[in-house]
Parts: sequence; structure tokens; C-alpha cells
Amino acid sequence: MKIGNTEVGKVMLAPMAGAADTAFRIICRRHGCSYAVTEMISAKAVTYGDRKTSQLAAITNDEAPTACQLFGHEPEVMEKACAMLLEEYSKSGVMPVAIDINMGCPVPKIVRNGEGSALMRDLPLAGEIIAAVVRSAGPIPVTVKMRLGWDQSSICVTDLAKIAEDKGASAICVHARTRSQMYAPSADWSYIKKVKESVTIPVIGNGDIFSGADAKRMIDETGCDAVAVARGAMGNPWIFEEANAILDGKVFPPVTAAQKIQGAKDHLDLLIKLKGEARAIPESRTHMDKYTKGLYGAPKIRNAVNLAESADEIKSLLTSLLK
Repeated sequence: MKIGNTEVGKVMLAPMAGAADTAFRIICRRHGCSYAVTEMISAKAVTYGDRKTSQLAAITNDEAPTACQLFGHEPEVMEKACAMLLEEYSKSGVMPVAIDINMGCPVPKIVRNGEGSALMRDLPLAGEIIAAVVRSAGPIPVTVKMRLGWDQSSICVTDLAKIAEDKGASAICVHARTRSQMYAPSADWSYIKKVKESVTIPVIGNGDIFSGADAKRMIDETGCDAVAVARGAMGNPWIFEEANAILDGKVFPPVTAAQKIQGAKDHLDLLIKLKGEARAIPESRTHMDKYTKGLYGAPKIRNAVNLAESADEIKSLLTSLLK
């Protein structure tokens, strides 16, 4: 499928605040991820010139083709932030392949401000935001991440998908739960199929993809053009290779304990390279927990990893799981 003029594969990395940083996006690319999205970038923070926000938005040549995800609730602020970001990217020499608008985040502090999935309660405003960003982005494609609606009684995903297409969006990504459902119960993929049947632009499915088989099943059941893996990629970047293999009719061998431990060490090393050891160690803990999940003895070292103060200590603890 294409997003604008960029050809991308069928298995992508979904945006995840606090997880899908540069290091993780690079690692996922190494394992076959064809497209990724930055962590959420506050439009208002961009217009204030916030330095941390600029760092979050940074994209490198070592990643898969990457989109920048913006969130906000004011069309004029979103328009200005988009223009400012694209100017900053132009100076850096690495452009995003798209600007992605977040209309799906369910986190209370986001929706309290009328942002994220709260926009699914105000479709006219959502349309104004999409149109404003499309104007500002110029030749850069605009995509929209959305949920099914605010709750089960107000599902509006096909309506928002049609609005997005009408306002100039180049693709949409649907997380198959409502805002009120957060991340449980199971995602209802049938709505992804309904969206696919209601628009002509590419539709990316998202929700409950924890294996390559899940990715293939979502595509087969819904007809979506691609899938975006979120939590299923944490501690398991091999899911991209697995999904690509299965979609090609091939068999992907199970990931060994040794591969998981080496993967965790490589991830830690990359975090240190990009952010320095003092910052990398606390930020690595969630990832280390995911890499070691299911390994014999992992629960016993988990607390020790969380208390470790050096990379060497963490690596020693990880190695101990192979003995």
C-alpha cells in the first residue's frame, strides 16, 4: 500500500507514548517493520517551542519510514504546529513521510482537554482539525488515528472515516475499541471491515495483534490494507518478521530465549547510545520486563533489574536467565 507517494508494507508499528521512541523504532525496522509513527506530540507544546517536544518529534535515517503524530483540539494551533514541525524537519534533513493526527488516545489527561478520542464526540471539530492540518502539510500526506467512538452507544468510526477522507486524509488507522473500553475487552475487528467498505483511502487495522498469525487473520477477516502492531511488539520486535513471513506463506521459527536476551541487551545498548546511561536505565525497565516475560526465572530477577543502577548489572542479570 501507499501513504502518499511512499510505498509501505503491511506490518507497521503503532504509536505508543512512552514506548515507541527512536530506539524502539530503529529496532523494529531491523526486524521488518515497514512504517512507524512517533510518540504523541502536543501541538500546543510545539507552538511554545518546548525543547522536550522537539526531541520527541525527532526522526532519524535509521528508522522505518516514520510519520509524526500530532494531538490537539484547536484547528488553528494544529495548523501552526504542523507548519513549525515541518520547517524543523526540513532543517534536520529528515522529513516525516506523513503527519498523523491522534483522535484515538483514551488517556484521561488527554481527553479532559478535548483531545485524543474526545474528538470523536465532536465530529465537526474533528473535520476542521483534519482540514487545517491538510492545508498546513501541503505535499506531506496526513493520516488519522481513531477509535470506534466514545462508547458503545456512540460508535461513529465510519462517519469519522468518511469525514477524514473528505477533508483530504491519505489513510486512516482504526483501533477497534471505544474510548470507554480503553484496552479491554477484546478488540472488535468487524468495525475495521465496515470502515474499509465505507472509504476508498487505505485503512490500517489496530488492536489485539500479538502474533504474526493475528496480523494475517485481521487482514483476512477485515480486508484492511495493513496492520499496526502496538503492545504486541514490546519485547517482541520479531513479530514483524513473523507476520511478514506468514503473509508470504512461509514458516517463522520460534524466537529462542538466547535471542530474547540478546535482543534486550541490544535494545539497552541503543538506548544508552541515543540518550546516555543515566536516562536509558530507567527508560529501559518496561522493555526489559517484556523481553524476559515467560522465561524461566524471570520473575525472580525482575525486581533486581528495576533496582539496577548500571547497564553492566542489568546485562549480568539478563545473562543469568540462560544458565
